[in-house]
Amino acid sequence: MHIAVIGNAPNGSLETLRQAADESTQISFVPWSDLRARVGKESGVESGMKLRPDACLVRGMPRGSLEQVIFQMNLLARWEAAGVPIFNSPRALEIAIDKYLSLALLRQAGLAVPETRVSQNVEDALQAFHALGGDVVIKPVFGGEGRGLVRVTELEIARRCCQAIVNVGGVVFLQQFIECQNQDMRLLVIGEQVLAMHRSNPLDWRTNATLGADCQAFQPSEALITLAKNAMQAVGCDIAGVDLISDRQGNTFVLEVNGVPGWKAIEGACQVNVADCLLKHIKKTLKCDL
Repeated sequence: MHIAVIGNAPNGSLETLRQAADESTQISFVPWSDLRARVGKESGVESGMKLRPDACLVRGMPRGSLEQVIFQMNLLARWEAAGVPIFNSPRALEIAIDKYLSLALLRQAGLAVPETRVSQNVEDALQAFHALGGDVVIKPVFGGEGRGLVRVTELEIARRCCQAIVNVGGVVFLQQFIECQNQDMRLLVIGEQVLAMHRSNPLDWRTNATLGADCQAFQPSEALITLAKNAMQAVGCDIAGVDLISDRQGNTFVLEVNGVPGWKAIEGACQVNVADCLLKHIKKTLKCDL
């Protein structure tokens, strides 16, 4: 089996996948920038690889201009249409990376999410700031690993932040801050398998492992497992990192579904070879011998 790993640059996850692969599995890295297309007598997607892969695993989202990103995602969709299974599917990746759309679909599926307002001008954004209680988290619609998150509790600071976003052509995404004692949960769902860890950071309300949070494995309840799987299905992912948060009253909300989840922290916490789990899941999905 030949699996193409698509990303922006080779990283640690690529090496762990290669280490987990057996003799029957070849892992090739394909930079997004190497993907190209033909349209005409011979139409299709090319990647510089001699052989078309049996499957693709996306390990990094496209970077660049809007035109480049749309083109690269369209290439992925055309590759899928030509019969190459993509993990996760191009449509699922597009939904997962868009915080507004993914949150809307989660709520449509009946799942609890934090109260959120999204607007395109400062006046509407400030009305949302007041409606959400004057304690909000401003997030980029596209982003991850805690980058660009700002907690705002003062009107003038909110005005400046919203104005700065609008000035660069951005969308203002405001989410009600949920007091959770600087902790949350990440459930990594790989098909039917679920790994779970608590994350806490006494020095920062952001609980991302990349920002220094302490990560500890725990056995999730059936209710949490069901919630994570329902969230993943609402977004359309086959592999996902689902972030859950509980308030002081014990209510649990879905914060985010990450379609290209990192696994270093949860692998260390759970002492599980995640790369091996991913390869086994891909082979099982493709009905190959394990």
